[in-house]
Amino acid sequence: MRRARLSVLCVALAAAALPPSLAQATDGYFSNGYGMKSNGMGGAAVAVAMEPFGGAINPGAMSFLGNEWQFGVSWFSPHRDASRTGAAAVGMDGYADSDSTNFFIPEFGVNWKYSPDLAFGVTVYGNGGMNTDYPGGQIPVQSACFQFNPPKPNVPPPGPYNLLCGWGNLGVDLMQLMIAPYASWQFTKGQSIGIAPVIAYQRFRAEGLQMFDNPAFSNSPGSVTNNGYSDSWGLGVRIGYMGQFTEQFAVGASWQSKVSMGNFDDYKGLFAQQGGFDIPSNFTVGLAFRPTKQWLIAVDFERIFYDDAPSVSNQLALIYTCVPPQFGGLNIRENCLGGDNGAGFGWQNVDVWKIGVQYAFDEKWTLRAGYNHTDNPITPPNVTFNIIAPGVVQNQYSAGATYRIDNVSEITGSFMYAANNSVTGPSFFGPFITPPGATPTATETIAMKQYLLGIAYSRKF
Repeated sequence: MRRARLSVLCVALAAAALPPSLAQATDGYFSNGYGMKSNGMGGAAVAVAMEPFGGAINPGAMSFLGNEWQFGVSWFSPHRDASRTGAAAVGMDGYADSDSTNFFIPEFGVNWKYSPDLAFGVTVYGNGGMNTDYPGGQIPVQSACFQFNPPKPNVPPPGPYNLLCGWGNLGVDLMQLMIAPYASWQFTKGQSIGIAPVIAYQRFRAEGLQMFDNPAFSNSPGSVTNNGYSDSWGLGVRIGYMGQFTEQFAVGASWQSKVSMGNFDDYKGLFAQQGGFDIPSNFTVGLAFRPTKQWLIAVDFERIFYDDAPSVSNQLALIYTCVPPQFGGLNIRENCLGGDNGAGFGWQNVDVWKIGVQYAFDEKWTLRAGYNHTDNPITPPNVTFNIIAPGVVQNQYSAGATYRIDNVSEITGSFMYAANNSVTGPSFFGPFITPPGATPTATETIAMKQYLLGIAYSRKF
């Protein structure tokens, strides 16, 4: 029996090779939930032990879960668009939809109850959401973009510009894969703690940012855009606690450290600190209440510290102080793209509220619903750069159900809709294209909505 259990753990480790989707239903670029049951409840799961995803949520809860593995896949469809208005006089107004709208996201977790008070397991999960693929050609060659990004001498222009005055497709592709083995221990009845080392791998690609690929904006021209994928590894830790005080009431808490990642060397001229892109720390606290045996109500609060990653949190406006004095700047090179304090996406820390309910309809069917609300990490002054990373959704609605096949296996499905949200702000190009003494009128708007439909199979062993 123990050999069979160890075999299941080996299967879990093999799942680390699964290629995760490069986009994700998101609170910023963190997933709104991990595990199909959690997704059906708006991501609320830190004070319940429903499925083997403790490495991503709360390792302290897993000693309350039995021997179980789960595999699932979700279809995820984000719809993103960006536009600029108020710059028609210089030919820079434009609109574009991101082409990539269909992704398939695998998930896997396993929990092994070694003894009544000790459990081990592993969770394989990912972050994403900073994924865009806008076609180029919105801005004509005879526009102000020609001043920002002229073609090379004696070389014909490659065609109309994209929204950020580059050539060809415009977008980024960020994927973060985490492998989190964990241990969970009930040190006394109903009180459990857990720890999960987080082994992280990430890769990134940028296209169409040629306008910024020059010494005026970047400390490392040639390492800004169109260099294919660059990757790095890192290590962090998640710790958690769960207290089951009565049959009706439980509390949970979880904290993940900042994951210090290696640099994206091929993009050391784009991201602050010569290509740095650390994974932010976060914590979650929550409670679960079972007023009857049929009903479960769960509420989580999460805080994500995007300011742990300067490439994500530094303000775009820093780039104005980077440019040389002849262009109106101060030539502060540490504020240039890739600098020690380089300009970034300007994301702010966010608070996330997750509320979920579960109802055991009968012995076969369990129904779920949830709501997830997050602060918007993107502020209006930073909209321009976030055309390539429009993580602006705030309100997400979900529903799900589990069908019990027999005593050891079940199928779970979930659906999520993230309502359309947009942010409008002054264009980064405004000060450069506005005549002296005039007020800049150019603005940009980014918008996103999302759909997710998933199914998972779980089995006790």
